[in-house]
Amino acid sequence: MNKTPIETDWERALAHKEGDLIPYEAGDGPYDPNDSEASRAWLAQADLVRHGKLVRRGQRGPQVAPTKTLISLRLSPEVINHFKATGRGWQTRIDSTLLESIRKRA
Repeated sequence: MNKTPIETDWERALAHKEGDLIPYEAGDGPYDPNDSEASRAWLAQADLVRHGKLVRRGQRGPQVAPTKTLISLRLSPEVINHFKATGRGWQTRIDSTLLESIRKRA
């Protein structure tokens, strides 16, 4: 998985005390972080990028019709821990494993 390099200036961030103005110069970023109205406006129009894909907050991607059914299912802790240990998408992998089991029996 590709990770975006972190460019945070931690010395500068940790030196900030509650109530202090945040040091800002025009070249630091698109808005003055001490101006709460400008901060809200910038965040409201900002794009959210997740895993290299542009997404909008609170919106799902296009879906013609639901492809899965939402249910409540109780599984043993061993099953959940096994699939969660493999990372993101563990619920999809459980679904794939169950589908594979069905196809083998058919």
